[in-house]
Amino acid sequence: MATKGLATALTLYGARTLTLSQAAAQAGVSEAEFVEQLERRGIDVTESERAAALGEEQTARAD
Repeated sequence: MATKGLATALTLYGARTLTLSQAAAQAGVSEAEFVEQLERRGIDVTESERAAALGEEQTARAD
């Protein structure tokens, strides 16, 4: 994994300049791996993008 490319992609995603998909592609990792990297660094991931990246079905919550 290219560290500089990952760092740039994390920054651009955090600033919402790139979508999760675009940032993962720039970093050269899968979307699931990119979500993991974001979470490790405490960068917020939208629930819809997280679910899509991890292949989870979204369910309505009655919270």
